[in-house]
Amino acid sequence: MNIPGTVILSRPDNLGDAVLSLPMAGWLKHHAPGTHIIALVKRYTAPVWEHCEHIDAVITLEELQAAGDRAATDRLRALGAGAIVHVFPHREVAHWAKRAGIARRIGTSHRWWHWTTCNERVDFTRKNSNLHEAQLNIELLAPFGIAVPDMVADLVPWSGLQVPEPSASVRRLLRPDRKNIILHPMKVTGAAWGLDNFAQLIRLLAPERFHVLLTGTKSEAATYGKALPVELAHVTDTGGKLALDELMALIGASDALVAASTGPLHIAAASGIRTIGLFNMKRPLHPGRWAPLGPDVHVLVDADCPQCKRGLDCDCIKRIDPRRVLVLLPQ
Repeated sequence: MNIPGTVILSRPDNLGDAVLSLPMAGWLKHHAPGTHIIALVKRYTAPVWEHCEHIDAVITLEELQAAGDRAATDRLRALGAGAIVHVFPHREVAHWAKRAGIARRIGTSHRWWHWTTCNERVDFTRKNSNLHEAQLNIELLAPFGIAVPDMVADLVPWSGLQVPEPSASVRRLLRPDRKNIILHPMKVTGAAWGLDNFAQLIRLLAPERFHVLLTGTKSEAATYGKALPVELAHVTDTGGKLALDELMALIGASDALVAASTGPLHIAAASGIRTIGLFNMKRPLHPGRWAPLGPDVHVLVDADCPQCKRGLDCDCIKRIDPRRVLVLLPQ
């Protein structure tokens, strides 16, 4: 294997994709333990990368953009990286890397600007692949001679996410005499389980055994707060009150998390807690592609949905009975 001593993994996009990229770093370190890995990411996802044991340094897209093209190019040159892998294609980053003279610039052949900025292009498609997203990321390590594992389960031990210890303020949100269950009810894109289902689940959870913690942004909390029974004594709404590192700490200290395919779902899985993911079976949004990776993951679907089988839009995720979730929660 010809793997440079320093490699930049460029993944400036969303939170869920960031978590599913951590095993890529671990897999690279597994094959080349001495490799120094730098993550180039969006600022809001930086805490995830900073708490990954396989990542040696983090720089953000925003700090490079604020510096301007010339300074961004100089910054990348100063890192001394022998290669950059464009896990998420970003045109600005690709041009900076070329101007910085990074010797090996690896990207997918399916982005036109990679034909002028990358000198090693990997030909594969994500949309119609049967591989999991975490496996697809590793396709981009092919120029290093690193193969994609046959089973996505082989990547579970390699995420390397070490969630921070909860602060005193985060610990005060938890109930040590109850099972602390996080519900993340909102979803930015893709199929959502629906607030009616989350409301029914909350009412099914016995207050003497369970403590429900709701998570989301401030704007999401304004929406779900109108539909969920946030006034119940066994419910704590944290929406809009937690920074990402605090949310990570809360997740790691809780007993379970329930959500559709979202960043917090993937954080929960990688942190090792009971994780219950709600999906439909439509390609490419199905769990075969986007299931969370972790040691205690459970995925629920409506496996017999005829619309999904035909590749049509549907709301079958909303037909997943909350009682199916209830039996999977720690008792």
